[in-house]
Amino acid sequence: MNTVNEFRVGELYTNDQIRFSLQLENLGGIRPSVDAKKSLRHLAIMTTAEEVGKVRSENPYNDRIEGDVLLYTAQGREGDQQLTGRNKRLLDQFSAPVPFFGFINVGRQTYRFLGLLELLRHYREMQIDTKGAFRNVWLFEFRIHRVPEVVPIEHAAMISAQLIGESRKTNPMVELEKEVVQFDESEQEATSLSSPLEIESMRAKLLQVPPYTFEHLVKSLMELNSFRDVAVTSASGDGGIDINAYVDETDDFFAGTHVQVQVKRWRHAVGSVDINSFRGALSTTAKGVFITTSHYTRAAISESRHASKPSVTLIDGSRFVSIVIRCNLDVKVFFEGA
Repeated sequence: MNTVNEFRVGELYTNDQIRFSLQLENLGGIRPSVDAKKSLRHLAIMTTAEEVGKVRSENPYNDRIEGDVLLYTAQGREGDQQLTGRNKRLLDQFSAPVPFFGFINVGRQTYRFLGLLELLRHYREMQIDTKGAFRNVWLFEFRIHRVPEVVPIEHAAMISAQLIGESRKTNPMVELEKEVVQFDESEQEATSLSSPLEIESMRAKLLQVPPYTFEHLVKSLMELNSFRDVAVTSASGDGGIDINAYVDETDDFFAGTHVQVQVKRWRHAVGSVDINSFRGALSTTAKGVFITTSHYTRAAISESRHASKPSVTLIDGSRFVSIVIRCNLDVKVFFEGA
């Protein structure tokens, strides 16, 4: 039997090596291993997430790796997903630091080991299926721990406990980081004439636009909203600032105000660390605006409104799309080549 005693980050393994070494079932994206009492020993996440920097236009909701975060969609391809069975097993890590092994398919029953995974949060999201209908899905966000590079199976429980313990200790708002705030439908009705289905359909398209192209889309939108001297910073070395702009002189209250924007064409939620890092990059005289195609955690919202720090305006995916539709921005050119 072709088994291994350890997994190395970045190395390739066959489906059988993973299956027999970890004593898992042969199929499925979520593969738990349980003991005689049905308690979870460890679990493997098998994803077909896109590689960083690539866009898979055939499925804007495809699992994604963004930085050190894996966004994973629960099992169930049709209809509303339920937080039951294997999907519910993922929540076991909140109560005990069970090792989660992450693997990404590279074809022909072969997988690359990503590292040990730490469940950050889970939440429901409305998506559009292949038939154009709304459905509820469950999203899970995992931090990918690429260190240690070598994970002996017999020591995985101890390593996972240490990694998760240290991670939670360094974030004082860990509970608030678990809660993702969805765009309120009543607020949406008050600020947009578009239906939720129309908004989500457009958001799905925007998720396919390459990140740097998406920054230019935001630039065009700001110019339609009376900002002047709007400039996208270079793709590298922007220091956390993606766009610089100034409020037009016709605005009686904020004329000439310098505005700096960070743009994240993300699927995973924006947390408080992202907001704090952005604030640290702002010019001392600038107003900060953070735009994402995703959502914000409760901790991110709290951080943006910190009583003793400059406030940061947050625009989530639904609100952003509402602005795009309201301003009749021609987005076709940004989809070309996406």
